[in-house]
Parts: sequence; C-alpha cells; structure tokens
Amino acid sequence: MHKQKLKTQNRRRSIKAVSKTSQYKSKTNLFTKIKRLSPNWQACLLLAAVIVMGWGYAAVAQAPATAPAGPTTADLKIAIDTLWVAIAAFLVFFMNAGFCMLETGFCRQKNAVNVLAKNLIVFALSTVAFWAIGFGLMFGDGNDFIGLNGFFLAGQDNSPATGEAYKGVFSALSWTGVPLAAKFLFQLVFAGTAATIVSGAVAERIKFVDFLIFSVLLVGIAYPITGHWIWGAGWLADMGFWDFAGSTVVHSVGGWAALMGAAFLGPRIGKYQDKQVVALPGHNMSIATLGCLILWLGWFGFNPGSVMAADPSAITHIALTTNMAGAVGGIAATITAWLYLGKPDLSMIINGILAGLVGVTASCAYVSIGSSVVIGLIAGIIVVFAVPFFDKLGIDDPVGATSVHLVCGVWGTLAVGLFSVGPGGYPWMVDLAGKPVGPHGLFMGGGFSTLIPQIVGILAVGGITVLLSSIFWLALKATLGIRVTRQEELEGLDIGEHGMEAYSGFITESSTDGFSQGYSSGDIPQGSDIPNTL
Repeated sequence: MHKQKLKTQNRRRSIKAVSKTSQYKSKTNLFTKIKRLSPNWQACLLLAAVIVMGWGYAAVAQAPATAPAGPTTADLKIAIDTLWVAIAAFLVFFMNAGFCMLETGFCRQKNAVNVLAKNLIVFALSTVAFWAIGFGLMFGDGNDFIGLNGFFLAGQDNSPATGEAYKGVFSALSWTGVPLAAKFLFQLVFAGTAATIVSGAVAERIKFVDFLIFSVLLVGIAYPITGHWIWGAGWLADMGFWDFAGSTVVHSVGGWAALMGAAFLGPRIGKYQDKQVVALPGHNMSIATLGCLILWLGWFGFNPGSVMAADPSAITHIALTTNMAGAVGGIAATITAWLYLGKPDLSMIINGILAGLVGVTASCAYVSIGSSVVIGLIAGIIVVFAVPFFDKLGIDDPVGATSVHLVCGVWGTLAVGLFSVGPGGYPWMVDLAGKPVGPHGLFMGGGFSTLIPQIVGILAVGGITVLLSSIFWLALKATLGIRVTRQEELEGLDIGEHGMEAYSGFITESSTDGFSQGYSSGDIPQGSDIPNTL
C-alpha cells in the first residue's frame, strides 16, 4: 500500500511538471512570435490590449442603466381612443363613395359624370372651408350663438386633457380625451356629409360652379353656426336639446339646404306633364344598391364613432340600435311601397334603409333595442309617403334626399324626446364627474321636459338654415345663374359641363333629346317649359 501511494504521488508530480513545462514553452513561443513581428504590429497589439482593458473597466465601473418607463394606463387609453376615433372617421369618409354610387345610380346616365364630380370635389372643398373657418365657428370658444376662436386650428389647446384640466380655445370638445387633430378629423367628415346631401336633390340641372360655391358657404358658415348651438355648447344645448350623432346637426341641415336648392332650381324638364308627375328613372340600380350598402357600413362609424372613446359597451349598443333601425326601416318601406304603390320598389327599399339609419342617429345612445325598432319602423313608413308628397309640391328631388335626410332627420330628433331612457340609463350616460346625464323621453316617464327643447331645436335650426340657404341660392341666381341652359340639360350635364361621357361608346339614350319615355322635347307642354337661364 505504501509503495502504491508513492507511485501515485510521483505520477501526479510528473504530470504537473509536464504541464508547467508546456505552459512555459507556450509562453516562450508566444513571446518569440511577438518579437518577430514588425514594430507597427507590436504597437497595434499593445493599443488593442489597452482598449480592451479600458472597456472592461468602464463596464464594471458604470452604474446599471435604468430601463425606460413604459406607457401608463392613461397613455394607453388615449392611444386606443384615438385609434377608434380615427377608424370611425375613415368609415364616415368612405360614405362619400356611397353617396357617389347612390346618386349616380338614381340619376340618368347622361349626368353620371356630373354627379360623380360633385360628390368627389365637395369633400375636398369641405376640408378647406371647415379647417379655415367652420371648425372655429362651430367649436371655438365664443358665445351661445357662434364660436369666435380656433380658425385654421390656431389657438391654445392642450388636448387630450379633459374637463377642468383642459386649457384651450375648444372647450366644447373638452369632454373627449383625444388629440385635437382627431377631434377635427372626425367633425370634418360630418361636415362633408351635410354638403353631400345637397348634391342629390339639385342633380341634373344645376351649374357645377354654383354647387361648389354653395357647398363652401354651407360648410363654412351655415352648418357650423347651427352646430355651435347644439354641439358647441350653445343656447340649444343649454336648453336641453339632445342630438347624439346628428339627425338635426347633420341630416336636417343638409335636408333643409337641399330643399331650398331644389325649390329655387325648379323641376327637371319633363318631370311634370299635364299637371301629372312623370317618373325619370335612374339608369343603374345596381350601383345605387351598392351605394346604399356602403352608406349602411359607414353608419357604423357615424353613430358609434360619436362616442369618441373606445367604450366597448357604448359602441356595441349604439351599433346594434343603428343596425336594427336601418334593417326595420328597409322592411317597413318594402311593405309600405308594396301596399301603396303596388310593387316592392327597389328605390323605396334603399331609401327605407337610409331613413331608418337617419331616424335613429339622434337617439342611438339613449334608447333601447326595442325602441330603435319602433323608430326605424316609423321612418321606413313615412319616407315612402314623403317622396310623392314633395313631388306633388313641385319639389323635384331625383334621389329623395329631402325625404330621407330632412323628414326622417326631424322624426329622429323628435324620437329623442319620446324614447330616451333618462339620465344614467346606460353606463355611458354620465359626465366627466360621473354624474348621470341624458335625455328622458315622454314614453319613458320623462314628461315633456325633453320633447319641448327638441321641438324648439327643430324649428330654430330649420328656420336659420332656410334663411341662410335662401340668401346663398338667391345671391348665386342673381350673379351667376344657378341652372344650365335648356339645351345643356337635354343633352346632359356630362357633355355641357364636363365635355365627356361616363359610358363612352355605349348607347346613351333612346332618343336624341335625352328622353327615354317615347316623347321628344318638342312635345313637352308649355307648363313644364324651362327658360334657358335662371
């Protein structure tokens, strides 16, 4: 055993000795190789060693870096709310495509380019007019009748601060916690919608330049003044007038302006013969139907987007009341037209859906699903009777804009005073301090306290819009003339106003004078003759 231990120890000593010898030889070889290098290379190696040692010291000596703070809950809420408002604005903007398709389909093909051009350029003009003056008049701080600040989006603003924390010139919008740009974008697409409503009612006989000028005046002056009374914390808001998404602010204003335009222009040539109303059918019901579907889709931005916050309960409830009213409106119009006219007229189905959507726009956040059914039902019925009513009055509206937006906008505004559930009826019906707010309808036990302000608002907004629109139309009529010549109307505005055709190479009409019902321009009775200029 003793000998075995000695052998083991000797073996270990010999291994260590060999190891030390190898290390010595390696170091010797390394030094030898370094000595063989040129002086430049030796200096480089020395410099590299110094740099490596310096980096190592810095890495050990410096304090650990503090990780950047992540976004707070408040920051995330602002981001999500802003995203939702932007998406809703994009949906409402896309409604311009719906109006393009709907109005073009309801009009004759010789005027298709003109209708498309008007719907396209009107939003561009609305953007500039609302940015320059409209937004300031509507939401800028001023008095109970008009805003006096914020033109060109200038002035103090610390959005997205809300309530008492807000410091700026747009106090009327301090209830929503999104940036000013988001507020402007969403309100802009609403303003553009009001101007587009007018386009269909004055189609097929208005001068292109007059429509452009009127659109600028409407969006820049008339629309924001009445909008300030309601959404700009004006005198109607103080009285207790409620309009959640614009049955009056947007649709009725556009409808009143359209009504006055159609009245001052007069009917299209051939619309009335022997004191009878003659139908002038649209040329493409396929794209009119597509337009209706696009508008229906856009309404999911129009109404739920008016929450201006990503509140899941409010958004989904409003989307359901909106959809239900539109669906029931379409069904009601179908049945009513079937019984009243003898056929399920497609144009009435389309307008019935839109009537239901317009009718629920003011109350969509304040009423139950069941109430939205009733609102859509009544809107779908009255629109069928409104179209021939205006025809009998001599108001020629090729697309039924006055029937849909004016009549059903008035009905929707009244519906707030009839069906609203009352303050705090839903979780979102509270102010920034958590105090219950909201209208209380007559049929829900609220008495006339909400209905009376709604009636006052309808009359006040209608009166001022009729007055301003009449001034605008009369001024244009006296200076530029608002109607194209008889020959241009017969040939079609595509040629006379734009020098082009929408369907080049296709047969445009069954007769050279622009009529397809089997009569010529020479057969038109004297009572329907239109002067060359108005």
